[in-house]
Amino acid sequence: MHKSVRICLIAVFLAFSSPAWPSLPAEVDGEPLPSLAPILEHVMPAVVNVHTRTRVQVRASPFFDDPFFRRFFDSPAVPRERIQQSLGSGVIVDAGAGLILTNNHVIDGADDIAVMLEDGRELSAEFIGADRDTDLAVIRIDADDLHELPLTDSDRLRVGDFVVAVGNPFGLGQTVTSGIVSALGRSGLRGLEYQNFIQTDASINPGNSGGALINLRGELVGINTAIFTPSGGNVGIGFAIPATTAEHVMAQLVEFGEVRRGSFGAEVQDLSSQLREALEVDVHRGAVITRLQDEGALDAAGLQPGDVVVAIDGRPVTGASSFRHIEGLLSVSSSVRVEYLRDGRERSARVRIEEDLDARISGHRLDERLDGVVLVRIPDRSRAQGVLVEEVRRNSSAWQAGLRSGDVVVAINRQLVRNLGELRQQFPLSEGREMVLEIRRRGAGYLVTLE
Repeated sequence: MHKSVRICLIAVFLAFSSPAWPSLPAEVDGEPLPSLAPILEHVMPAVVNVHTRTRVQVRASPFFDDPFFRRFFDSPAVPRERIQQSLGSGVIVDAGAGLILTNNHVIDGADDIAVMLEDGRELSAEFIGADRDTDLAVIRIDADDLHELPLTDSDRLRVGDFVVAVGNPFGLGQTVTSGIVSALGRSGLRGLEYQNFIQTDASINPGNSGGALINLRGELVGINTAIFTPSGGNVGIGFAIPATTAEHVMAQLVEFGEVRRGSFGAEVQDLSSQLREALEVDVHRGAVITRLQDEGALDAAGLQPGDVVVAIDGRPVTGASSFRHIEGLLSVSSSVRVEYLRDGRERSARVRIEEDLDARISGHRLDERLDGVVLVRIPDRSRAQGVLVEEVRRNSSAWQAGLRSGDVVVAINRQLVRNLGELRQQFPLSEGREMVLEIRRRGAGYLVTLE
């Protein structure tokens, strides 16, 4: 046997026959071993625990819905109250203003929001705004000596970069896990309109939502938001919202309390191999325009159904999902360059983005009594008339009056409304006039009065 091979075998034997593995030295050749501790000393004070309480009305028995039953047993019609609590995480991104970025699903519907800092202080938080389409929310606390972790350019991330997740899994308290960027531009999660996730194998568990994903420079590159799991636990597939997306959304939530999005006025689908042959284009990825809204942004710029959009302001469009994501981050009244293919030829157009208020509008822009309500256009394919109530913020005036998500407004103050454009024309109401909404809910008609 070769001498070097015998030496290696003896070394391996001695290693496995020793009673215990030796501890790692603090230094190697006079140099300290790599550690994340110095970075985390700066990061962890900016990551907070978020606690919410929600009061839910419940009844002891369905028989209490029957007026005869209540009179017979002399029982009041007051429902009982149950408290739901949830835990999550957040990141202080502006210490001076006390602004904290978290996930919408962490604070959605909460009656009370509390924040616990790393130093043990517990503070009440004020709701600033939320965006369900990206699952982001902004809350604010009033405190001194806060540490912040500003958002950075997440577009510089590459697959294989090391990242660290910091959050509050299972309510245990601040926890740190590490991994790499497994993929970029992920989509396909249910319930979110705009998706461009960072995928990581850093352990993300329930309670990590809203926490920080940082790079090895200690910069905030993402907001942890979801995991893929068949069992309920971590399996190494976690998702974070890129910092560039979070920064755009947060700026609008702070300024308007909502995200005001521009619209291309187009419906698109992925470029399949069959469409590629039929349209005679030599690209493998893009978004095919299937329908244009009359006088919409792309229609006004001269684009047509069948055109294949391949880039927007230099950002590649790989399919329908990336098209919608880029559209969702465009500022109202901005101008972008759209590159597309038609008849196999490359073309481009300058497109001005405007907000489509006949497609979606926040109620407070119509009347303060509709604050917390989001109204949207009913899809044309449904052939139904009216305006769909997409969202009603819990404990708002409209909520207390009985308006709920999923309701369809068909008239206001006895004036029929066939679409959102007609509803908008009813405002502003004359001063002091009561607002009576006629709605349809699961096939039944109701009146909701807002004073």
